[in-house]
Amino acid sequence: MAGRRIALGNNKGGVGKSGAVVNLAASLAEAGRRVLVVDMDPQANASRRLGRPYRPENPTVTVSEVIRSGETGAASDAIVPCGWDGIYTLRIDVIPSRFDLENRISEAAATGAKRRLTRALEGVDDRYDVTLIDCPPSLGHLTQLALSAADWGLALVEPEYDGVEGATRFRDFMADPETLADVGNDHLRFLAAVPSKVDARLGGHTHHLSTLPAIFGPDLVWEPLPQRSVIKDAADEALPLSALGSRASEARAAYDATALRLWKEITA
Repeated sequence: MAGRRIALGNNKGGVGKSGAVVNLAASLAEAGRRVLVVDMDPQANASRRLGRPYRPENPTVTVSEVIRSGETGAASDAIVPCGWDGIYTLRIDVIPSRFDLENRISEAAATGAKRRLTRALEGVDDRYDVTLIDCPPSLGHLTQLALSAADWGLALVEPEYDGVEGATRFRDFMADPETLADVGNDHLRFLAAVPSKVDARLGGHTHHLSTLPAIFGPDLVWEPLPQRSVIKDAADEALPLSALGSRASEARAAYDATALRLWKEITA
């Protein structure tokens, strides 16, 4: 698969990153795409929301074991269908996470450590149209593993001061030649900044939205993803937005539009 791995990140937590991964995966699946979600966050929110939480009584292989191995193609051992019904289980697969992924951070200094996810995915995600990698809210080893494997970086930007700063650091980090050399990925490109959890009623959000084109470039700021209670409800219940009926229509339309633009950009 050429050019279709996207790492979604921000150096700040709570910006709607995992929600974007999950809901974009759903929109892409509804559009007929096959999607692999790689959960690189030890909080494992994307895994749970896609119906694949880690259960100690029934342990399964997770991304932690995949990275510890670092063998070519090792990711195939951890792929499972998402836990949703219908077309989703047919079109969305997951490499789930769990809390012990943090243990991989101590291995950062090992020779070739930053390329372990890249090697593990080699030949594995060729059968998917898109691979979405959910990064933790940091620029440390786990995010570097994701960026080493990715073709594109997509920043989720909550329109508040810390959210904008965190997205800027994520963008600048992947634009640094030293970073690219360190992670062994000189073809990594910044795809876009996507405003997330936007509440148009808040003056602060309106202000920060107006500053984004100057920070990221007008062509690299996409349409915002709204803050809606139905999105949180779907996340809490580990359900796709489509399962919540008509009250999710606006949120689904926003994610559908972003998924369409993403697809067009990475296949242009």
